Amino acid sequence: MNLGVFQVMILICWRFVPAAIAATIFFLPSPCYSEPAPFASFAKNSVSAPPVAYYDYIIVGGGTAGCALAATLSEAATVLLLERGGLPYNDPRISNVAGFAYTLSDISPGSPSQLVISTDGVITHRARVLGGGTALNAGFYTRASSEFVTRSRWDPKLVEESYEWVEKVVAHEPQLQQFQSAVREGMLEVGMMPDNGFTYEHIQGTKTGGSTFDRNGKRHTAADLLQYADPAKIAVHLHATVQRILFKNQGKPRADGVEFRDSLGASHTAYLTKDPRSEVILAAGAIGSPQLMMLSGVGPAEQLRSKGIDIVLDQPMVGQGMADNPMNALIIPSPNPIEISLIQPVGITPFGSYIESASRSIDLTWALKLPEGITNKTKQYGVDPNALTSTVKGFVDRILRSPLQAGIILEKIMGPVSSGHLELLTLDAKDNPLVTFNYFKEPEDLEKCVKGMEMVIKVAKSRAMARYRYPLVPAQALINTMLALPINLRPRHLFSTLSLEQYCKDTVMSIWHYHGGCQVGKVVDYDYKVVDIDALRVVDSSTFTFDSPGTNPQATVMMLGRYVGQRILQERGSRKKI
Repeated sequence: MNLGVFQVMILICWRFVPAAIAATIFFLPSPCYSEPAPFASFAKNSVSAPPVAYYDYIIVGGGTAGCALAATLSEAATVLLLERGGLPYNDPRISNVAGFAYTLSDISPGSPSQLVISTDGVITHRARVLGGGTALNAGFYTRASSEFVTRSRWDPKLVEESYEWVEKVVAHEPQLQQFQSAVREGMLEVGMMPDNGFTYEHIQGTKTGGSTFDRNGKRHTAADLLQYADPAKIAVHLHATVQRILFKNQGKPRADGVEFRDSLGASHTAYLTKDPRSEVILAAGAIGSPQLMMLSGVGPAEQLRSKGIDIVLDQPMVGQGMADNPMNALIIPSPNPIEISLIQPVGITPFGSYIESASRSIDLTWALKLPEGITNKTKQYGVDPNALTSTVKGFVDRILRSPLQAGIILEKIMGPVSSGHLELLTLDAKDNPLVTFNYFKEPEDLEKCVKGMEMVIKVAKSRAMARYRYPLVPAQALINTMLALPINLRPRHLFSTLSLEQYCKDTVMSIWHYHGGCQVGKVVDYDYKVVDIDALRVVDSSTFTFDSPGTNPQATVMMLGRYVGQRILQERGSRKKI
């Protein structure tokens, strides 16, 4: 998943605290293809899958990119979409804005979110549900910058058409209520100009972006894009965990199919048809795609041999360039009632930091009841509220032990420049690999965070926000409160209260925008084909090299699924003129 906006911190805020193709040619499905969710004719539990089957395209990962890609390819070919989770439609925690944090706090084996703790001690999640991260995130919808499109070597016209295809189904203009309106006015007040109004475009200044939640609070996910699919040409297998890619090796490796297990543990095999245009396409996200490549023998040879994996291709760049946009924040307790809201306005600064917010009535007593595995580490590395100075202790206790109204104002840095790597931990695709992001390893990232936090404090102190803050509570008390909360497993330092540099390091959180691992120009080419392997592509956020697109990436990842699908159809010679 890979997943859209703010992680365990938003858990605190949300659940618990006061979350070039020709100009005349593009591909559209015939209206007769449309089948409404939950797609009963073609989306089924994988236990009903045949032991062996053949398809023109096998897509691994029914997430943000995978659903758009599968729907598009079904216009002209047979498609199998394999998703390790279930449907998003029968879970009110997913479908309703009020349930946002509950999916993220559920770490049971059947949860739609899979808990991940990086070696940096930062908590994040992987999606395990049809629709991927779009079924779990905070819903903010915004396009990539024009610079990102240019660097990606994408056809701007096809990009525009692909965004519009997505937006017809999932994107909405939000209705700002009082808190989000105050944050927006606060951003403008402290100089995040100009006022860009409502727009999907990525433009410096203050804007209101789109949302995948409609005005009734109902979530729309990438899974909804399957209404574009041809039911006669697509199969979606749910609760299907792909264990490895199968290869033929006749001088040059060629993908031939995949092996997957259903929810009962039975093994199934899906092969590509004999059509030379057939392909296996990974869309399993920035953790899942490089992990599956390695499990299948494509990756750093020394590491794979140490795990007993036969080498298909020594590719040392698989799993490299893993980056996660750091997020830091302040919780703002409010003396007045506050509405439920997720990301709506955003401030795009000239120095590479994005300012966002969310709000709701919050109860932090959950912090005393964290899952045991997290709690023990938090006690080891975190700050015990009882050890705080008496001046701050009363305020922290009030936050932790009493239900209250609160908002959260956060900053996320663009990029980042810092990056790490992914390594296999086990040979089971259900298990998380080891992931290191190296937050703030590069000074440039830390400088952006400090400037971003300075802007967060200014917004919190703005006249526009006066109604939503206690007048006698200084910013220092808010900083100390954040340092006391179990938002990650990183050590706390005494001087964090006085140093925004150290505060950024100590309170860093994931905003779920991690990317890399199968990067363009290193593992895949600019058509997303894996270098030196035939019939294998990767189409998801693992391919991003220099940044996560826009302030929040989900719009662009959905667009990418449609975009690459159209390019593949063009290669097949299957295209519809209008």
